[in-house]
Amino acid sequence: MAQHRKPKQRSLSGHTARTAATLALASAATATAFEGTGHAEPRLTPGEVQAKVDRLYREAEVATEKYNGAKEKADRAEESLRDLRDEAARKTERLNSARQGLGSLATAQYRAGAVDPSVQLALSADPDAFLDRATRADRAGRRQAAEVADVRRQVRELDQLHTEADDTLGDLKSRQADLRKHKKTVTGKLGEAKRLLARLTADERTRLARAERGEDGPGTADSDGSDGSDGSDGSGRASRDDARGAAPAGAVKAPDSRAAKAVSYAYKALGSPYVWGATGPNAFDCSGLTQAAYRAAGVSLPRTTYAQIDAGRRVGRSELRPGDLVFFYSGISHVGLYVGNGQMIHAPNPSAPVRLAPIDQMPFAGATRVA
Repeated sequence: MAQHRKPKQRSLSGHTARTAATLALASAATATAFEGTGHAEPRLTPGEVQAKVDRLYREAEVATEKYNGAKEKADRAEESLRDLRDEAARKTERLNSARQGLGSLATAQYRAGAVDPSVQLALSADPDAFLDRATRADRAGRRQAAEVADVRRQVRELDQLHTEADDTLGDLKSRQADLRKHKKTVTGKLGEAKRLLARLTADERTRLARAERGEDGPGTADSDGSDGSDGSDGSGRASRDDARGAAPAGAVKAPDSRAAKAVSYAYKALGSPYVWGATGPNAFDCSGLTQAAYRAAGVSLPRTTYAQIDAGRRVGRSELRPGDLVFFYSGISHVGLYVGNGQMIHAPNPSAPVRLAPIDQMPFAGATRVA
């Protein structure tokens, strides 16, 4: 009876294998190409890019103010921890000194206490002198008891200091975690905005920059070679229209010397670059600029917009005077320094240096006259 066998399957090798692999790769590449074409991101108009970039800048500014607040708290926690550790070191030194004193006294008493006091009195050649020494010893004993109690108190205080230091260290680590989180948010938003702007042509970026500055007419590149997208040339220097200087002739005068100094500082900061988290003297974010302006006037403002709005007396828009802080957006995420005639000086965003702008450029949220 004939035995039926299953025919052998031939393996692909040589030219046949290479041909099959080539066809498979070509097929995969074609499928990928079709998939990529189907999901290609449509080209945005310059206006659409600007709208997205503005939104990203606002979101980054919110995160920046949260970062500034977290950094302020982290700095305070770090300073408190340093003070606690310094105090603990001083108390430890005093405690060690007190312990050494008690040890020496205990040793002396042990050596002198081997003979019963009544026997010492009986054997003494001068009982009066012995009683005098015994009286002094009794007083020394009371002092020793007080010193022991003081050592115990110092030990308790030192333990409490260590507990406070541990708690403060935990708070500091929490603040540092907040810093990292907010920093990641800021850099992510700014990075996305930068990528969107990079998709525009140089001419489109110039037109957007000119429109943001309120300039009319077709955009042209600055004579120094800058495309104007960030209001500065390649070295980071401000463009000519944002040059630093004094308040222009005819500017509204500030109501007092402190406000006048703050306004003067802001005018001199015109053209400085926006850098998130910066408080001057060469770069600023929005609340960093107002804080630095009033610091120059001898007034200490809080670090964030959320706190600065409560740093004085609230005033209405119709009551504004030079030196008032003006705030924008429902979340109080942006601040500028009012300089009169409906104008403010503010640090807008990474695409624009410190500049003069109308206060109706953004949604007005409130104003504060610094106390």
